[in-house]
Amino acid sequence: MQFAILVFEKLTALDAIGPYEVLSRVPDTELVIVGPEPGPIRTDTGRLGIQVDAALEDVTEPDVLLVPGGEGNRPLLRDERVLDWVRSVHEHTTWTTSVCTGSLVLGAAGLLDGRRATTHWAYRELLAEEYGATPVAERFVEDGKLMTAAGVSAGIDMALALVARMFHENVAKAIQLGIEYDPAPPFDSGSPEKAPPELVELVRGLEAART
Repeated sequence: MQFAILVFEKLTALDAIGPYEVLSRVPDTELVIVGPEPGPIRTDTGRLGIQVDAALEDVTEPDVLLVPGGEGNRPLLRDERVLDWVRSVHEHTTWTTSVCTGSLVLGAAGLLDGRRATTHWAYRELLAEEYGATPVAERFVEDGKLMTAAGVSAGIDMALALVARMFHENVAKAIQLGIEYDPAPPFDSGSPEKAPPELVELVRGLEAART
């Protein structure tokens, strides 16, 4: 069983590392960090490095593909080498997944047309406008073998659900306990439906400036 996490320059760290913390704890599985070229890349803040272990061509039939988001994935939306690889491995996966704006890459590869999907709330409209998907305001969404997660932290929820689907609910629960994932945030402003309108507009503007 092989999990492949696609990484690239200027990805959002938690999009990849949150699911990594879950998936890396599944017994008797392999997890590979894959990217356009082996070697170090930097996250969107420039302050964290991640080592790419394998080039795209070295990972051909993962059981699970996970595509994270971040401003650095915008060039991937026009990178036929990456998009062809995503399409190719999708033919063999048991699950093809994304976190945050990673779903835009799946959309650019043609995988979301007519599908229900989610992404970071500031980009949901793009799923329909650009890729023919039906955007859904949920933490994670399943449609066939596609599983897409909303923004950043939602990748942990999705990864736990994925482990439950592929292995057993108790495996997922044990991992959740092991990483002490028991969120109780000090503020109830984690979605645009809950946050004050002025805060929503502020964050929407910041996200627009990143693209």
